[in-house]
Amino acid sequence: MSMNPRKRMAVIVAVATAIFAANHARRHSAGHEATAPAQGKTAAQTEVKPAPPRTWKLGSLTLTACSLGQPNSGLSTAAWCGTLAVPENRAEPQGRRIDLKLAVLRSNAQVAKPDMLAFLAGGPGQAATDYAGPIAAMLEPLRAHRDILLLDQRGTGGSNALDCKSDDKSTAGDDTGFDPAKLRAEAAACLKQVETHADPRYYTTTDAVQDLEDVRSALGVPEFDLVGVSYGTRVAQQYAGRHPDAVRSIVLDSTVPNSVVLGEDFAQNLDDALKAQFARCEDDAACKQRFGHPYQTLVQLRDALRANPHPVSFRDPQTYQTVQRVLSEDALVSVVRMFAYTPATAALLPLSIDAAAHGDVGPLLGQAKLLTVDMADLAGSGMSYSVICSEDADLLTARPQDADTLLGNHMVDAYKAICSVWPKGTRPADFHQPLATAKPALLLAGQYDPVTPPRYAEEVAKHLSNARVLLFKGQGHSVLAAGCGPQLVQHFVEQLDPKTLDASCLDRLQATPFFIDFNGATP
Repeated sequence: MSMNPRKRMAVIVAVATAIFAANHARRHSAGHEATAPAQGKTAAQTEVKPAPPRTWKLGSLTLTACSLGQPNSGLSTAAWCGTLAVPENRAEPQGRRIDLKLAVLRSNAQVAKPDMLAFLAGGPGQAATDYAGPIAAMLEPLRAHRDILLLDQRGTGGSNALDCKSDDKSTAGDDTGFDPAKLRAEAAACLKQVETHADPRYYTTTDAVQDLEDVRSALGVPEFDLVGVSYGTRVAQQYAGRHPDAVRSIVLDSTVPNSVVLGEDFAQNLDDALKAQFARCEDDAACKQRFGHPYQTLVQLRDALRANPHPVSFRDPQTYQTVQRVLSEDALVSVVRMFAYTPATAALLPLSIDAAAHGDVGPLLGQAKLLTVDMADLAGSGMSYSVICSEDADLLTARPQDADTLLGNHMVDAYKAICSVWPKGTRPADFHQPLATAKPALLLAGQYDPVTPPRYAEEVAKHLSNARVLLFKGQGHSVLAAGCGPQLVQHFVEQLDPKTLDASCLDRLQATPFFIDFNGATP
């Protein structure tokens, strides 16, 4: 709902910084003037010294021009970076302090609006600065007048990350089944690594909310326009509830209600989304003729693997080498769940399931290999453990009605196994109470979201007196960038009137046609 910082190449950083500085020199109040050649020497004879990094004084913080790299990509984004030191445990202000990494994507305006956009990443476990490029593109219309804050939540990225490195060389799909004992052992090993530099009890949403408030104060920003995605919507709601005077507007994309216990609905939500998606296939003559009843085929494949997990071979789409994995019930369901997140990958599901049912697992596991590149680190994120174990795990119970779903109760059982080992922080008594506010709010929901369905957004909106839910037809999880989403968010933030917002442009959105074969959909 999804990583870690990557090392930046010094040359890329230097070049990007220089270009960014040159293009923005006129509007940077705290810069450095070029030095003329010394008298009596030609320009060629003058020693050329590297220009000192440009800085920007914002509030009490001094930010430095920087270049933020995107994981698994050669792309980078120019920004202004800094850190803010905060107590790890605010009850012991003289104790250990941690540095919060933050970056500001500066507005294109000569003078930006005083309110600042604060982007709150998902996961739990994503580092906002890792996604500077996509965020900048997605929120580009708003940069016309506003700066954008990217803050790595404590425990992620450059903010004292609680990363867990495993010596286990296995990868997704190797396990033969759910093993609580193994999960507990892995959590204990992760905890041993994390405790060298952090106390996991203080890496909760509540701690992150206070961090965000400290950053706002340090930057001298009067109000935030909050933009939360997935788990970030929980952070947004908690922040708005505890610091209402610091909030100007709220955008929630793929909303997680405060009242929801993370993990309790995962099985139902996935089944509902898959059945709705596959119903489209059965309503399409070509798709039905080719694949029949995809959900039924998926259940039959799941049952077969439950009885007989077995090794399979496929070609790795990145290395082109033949690799072997154990395909089990859990591996199948995990892969299908990942496919369901986006329209493009969901469109491949009937074809991939059909191929796997006939013995060709390459399309399913090969695509899964690509999908897990960005998701792999979340599986070993101590920060996500701190959040879920402190805020939700004690409220999770296995539900009889989920036993026959694809996911079953394995997610609940997994969290309980991990959290039996992981230290737990304090959860405020009102943590799971709905946010009630008159602040302008816009809630975005994907029609086929497999983890935060539209009913979640509707539930949250019941308690917001100045809110509106927009349904993105044919879309999955995290929809802000789809279609005219960026323009709608821009108009909302500028006008603060969700009820009169013209959202007719969303009518142009439609579901991605299913692939009938590997050449694509029918004409």
